Amino acid sequence: MAALAATSAWSSAWSSAPGAGPWLASGSWLGSPIGRDEAGRQAVQELAKPAYEKEPWIDAIYRRIMQFLGDLLDAATGGGSAGGVIAAVVIVAIVLGVILLISWQLRKTARKGAGAAGGLFGERAMSAAEHRELAQQLAAEGQWTQAVQERLRAIARDLEERALVDGMPGRTADELAAEAAVSMPGFAAELGAAARSFDDVTYGGVAGTREAYEAMSSLDERLRQAKPVPLAAAVPAGVGAAPAPDGGGS
Repeated sequence: MAALAATSAWSSAWSSAPGAGPWLASGSWLGSPIGRDEAGRQAVQELAKPAYEKEPWIDAIYRRIMQFLGDLLDAATGGGSAGGVIAAVVIVAIVLGVILLISWQLRKTARKGAGAAGGLFGERAMSAAEHRELAQQLAAEGQWTQAVQERLRAIARDLEERALVDGMPGRTADELAAEAAVSMPGFAAELGAAARSFDDVTYGGVAGTREAYEAMSSLDERLRQAKPVPLAAAVPAGVGAAPAPDGGGS
């Protein structure tokens, strides 16, 4: 971009010089009335025009990155073994940093998409008690689909408030059931069924029913009274356990 601008400036300077047109048209540069100093001065004037004042930000970033990498490569090739090692380490760190930044951004975007398309909660943050109260109001009005949704949201928020699951934005019903089953293994099957019921009425076009709401409500009440399994007991058998001693001595 900068080279093109400079070329354009020199061309403009030569073409605008007195008497330059005929010489350029004839292809002869001998005897041109403009000298090197005058051409340089006019090139500077051309580059000072508003069209060249501000370099596009993408070009500036690209130029600085390439200059930086070029300096590192110069250090790697001309700075001896120590300089080469340092330059290689810096380049690897930059590449890893870029990869991590891109991965973080992709995960953040995916999480936002999950929150919009398959998340449990809406935009408004509500407590478990508020979700539960709203579910009861909807059930009293016979709005079973919304009542089922709000009751599972009450379950999810209650588990978050008790620190039995992480408060992860955009969590889906299936993710909630899987995570809650770790500390509440006795409810794993019912949690999975509740998650499927939520997905059916929310995304599957299945109408909610009184039976589905009552099952969700019953699960909510029993989960509130249940005590979570201790972390050590929730670890699958054999994970982190010491090997059994060999019965046959040597």
